[in-house]
Amino acid sequence: MKWTDGQSWIKIYPPKEFSFDECLLFLGRSDLEILHEIKEGCLLKLVRVDEELILCKIENIHEFINVEFLNGTPSEYAREKVAEYIWEWFELDVDLAAFYEWAAGASILSGLTQKYEGLRMISIHDLFEALVWAILGQQINLTFAYTLKKRFVEQYGESVTVNGERFWLFPRFEEVASIDVEDLRKLQITGRKAEYILGIAGAMKTGELRKDSLMKLDERQVRSTLLQYKGIGAWTADYVMMKCLHVKSSFPIADVGLQNALKALLGYDRKPTLEEMEQLSAKWEGWQGYAAFYLWRSLYDETI
Repeated sequence: MKWTDGQSWIKIYPPKEFSFDECLLFLGRSDLEILHEIKEGCLLKLVRVDEELILCKIENIHEFINVEFLNGTPSEYAREKVAEYIWEWFELDVDLAAFYEWAAGASILSGLTQKYEGLRMISIHDLFEALVWAILGQQINLTFAYTLKKRFVEQYGESVTVNGERFWLFPRFEEVASIDVEDLRKLQITGRKAEYILGIAGAMKTGELRKDSLMKLDERQVRSTLLQYKGIGAWTADYVMMKCLHVKSSFPIADVGLQNALKALLGYDRKPTLEEMEQLSAKWEGWQGYAAFYLWRSLYDETI
């Protein structure tokens, strides 16, 4: 990680293969998003470091990412942790040049990597957030999923107000573990999903389920560990592995969005079968996660 510390600001120096604008398009895909805000090409994001809540204004200036702190000067430790957070958020440690070189030989992907050059996987730092977001999104449309997330965050998350505007953090599992199913049902979260969320919160509170522990396991062990929990099926496990645990070979094969993207790119009059999806993803060995992310991106062209 390359960065400099100006106390009231930090500068982060990403690799050459990075497009802040492409990443903003992904982050701006819903007006209902509550965990960040995009204004005039800048990203406003509240970050927690231990007990410090830090409001960051993030923008791209030439060859660096400039981060300005809007609610006071964080501690030196917190400034470094914010730099690490942003580095992980945009997966700046991934060798995107290697992905592009590899994708040049994959007919389906070569056009996408050229069209969306510099797009990086936008990760979800917090394991609890990643799991809850995946569970909330099960079997409902994306708009309603965002609505549920907004209600959940506003009910149980922390916030800071700067210049009359409120910025939010995703609820902590410690807080959620102490509520009950009926509390979540009041937000229109189904009883079953509420049980799943509370089960995950409880497992994280006891230390049974931890991101740092999962990161030490191989891909197969991570998947089998996640699948032990109610509410985590194959799609949810693969999504969380992609978006939170940085498993580049994870591929949510049953994802409807991926099927629609491939249907369009392949010129099919039907969605590809799971067998066809398996055959394609097998050719993308080691880069399935990024292949999936770029395929998802191709869907936004119709709505952005």
